[in-house]
Amino acid sequence: MSRGVDLTTGSIWRHLVAFSLPMLAGSLLQTSYSLINAVWVGKYLGNEALAAVTVSFPPFFLMMAVANGLGMAASVLVSQAYGAKDEAGVQTVVDTAVMLTVVLSLLCLAAGHHGAEALLVRMGTAADVLPLAVPYLQLLSFTVPVMFGLFLLTALLRGVGDSKTPLWFQSGAVVVTIALDPVFIFGLGGMPRLGLNGTAWANLVTQAGALVAMLWYLRRQRHLAMPGRGCLRPDPAVGWRLLRVGIPSMFQQGLVSVGMIFLTGLVNGFGRDVTAAFGAGMRIDQLAFMPAMSIGTAISNVAGQNIGARRFDRVDQAFRAGVLLSLAFGSLAAIVAHFLPELVVRAFVSDAGTVAIGCEYLRIISIGYLLFSVMFVSNGVINGAGDTMATTFFSLLGLWIIRLPLAMYLSRVWRHQTGIWWAMVISFGIAMTVSVLYYRSGRWRRLAPVAEPGEPR
Repeated sequence: MSRGVDLTTGSIWRHLVAFSLPMLAGSLLQTSYSLINAVWVGKYLGNEALAAVTVSFPPFFLMMAVANGLGMAASVLVSQAYGAKDEAGVQTVVDTAVMLTVVLSLLCLAAGHHGAEALLVRMGTAADVLPLAVPYLQLLSFTVPVMFGLFLLTALLRGVGDSKTPLWFQSGAVVVTIALDPVFIFGLGGMPRLGLNGTAWANLVTQAGALVAMLWYLRRQRHLAMPGRGCLRPDPAVGWRLLRVGIPSMFQQGLVSVGMIFLTGLVNGFGRDVTAAFGAGMRIDQLAFMPAMSIGTAISNVAGQNIGARRFDRVDQAFRAGVLLSLAFGSLAAIVAHFLPELVVRAFVSDAGTVAIGCEYLRIISIGYLLFSVMFVSNGVINGAGDTMATTFFSLLGLWIIRLPLAMYLSRVWRHQTGIWWAMVISFGIAMTVSVLYYRSGRWRRLAPVAEPGEPR
């Protein structure tokens, strides 16, 4: 039986690098697909299609927030049980998380498919973009159950210290999707020409294949994180703990998603070209976010196992190492975005006016790359302790109390989209400061669960 990796002993630096690099590679592959997809859409299908992808992303991310929240909760509880050497507790968490995933994914599918048009209209989507965006978002909704499954399996594997296995399946899916994109978009090889919807079909086919392949592999390996190694035995008490940890995380990421919907609505008010430029700029943001998110996730799992083992000294070591590593990547992204913005923006759009707007966005937002690099690390430790209510508050503060009101105010006073860009940077700075101060306070240590021997931790 495959049992994962014990992160409670050995070099913190080695664990952190070894754990985060596969996730970073996977994120890079996924973002590479997103970038290539943006090139196909922006260069060959036009600004309307790129704007349709941009406005569809926040609602889709809202559905994924539920998947991410449940996955984070499962990863936290699994890592704490694994760190405490409680394999029975690990299996109980796995089985319970699977049942919750099935129910929540189907609810999100129904809500996303039937509510797509009303939501896009309320976002102020331009009239020439709406006919493309509605069917695209409705089709994306069918990928939701598949993505829920993949997110859960990935989270469970990371909880037992295995960040490598998901990489192989993710890599295969991305490569196949990249190959299928032009086939479905342009109708190559006798396939019907599907245009923008072809990208959604390619993603659905390959992600479903990756989910089936990963389940088959885990069952064959009799992996500790395999759902239902005998039959599923969900535990209501564990289900409540998953929801207690996961709902704040779902709410947190939901706040981000809904906030992005409102923010995109503000951007839409400045016209199609600004929306397209914002979409191109967000592709670069994805590259900048990748290392910070990967390191933050690694920190969460390293912290979770060591909290389960009551090794708080190693948690502090992980925080310091994570900040240095995350800032190194964040600085590189900030330099490229600030000094070479035109080089990257022109990869996605050709119109000179749109390129200029995209460059303006990247020069301003590059400052934020350093700020969220630190924030993801401190949030990772706090989430690893299961204190997801705290990080939810940080998101509420940064996005809803600071970013959106400030973006509305500055964009109206300046009568220019740069007000939105500066509001984003300022909100990153405030959220980072509060997160680090909370970490330094040590309050998350008192909230770390203490399990009795023999009980699921």
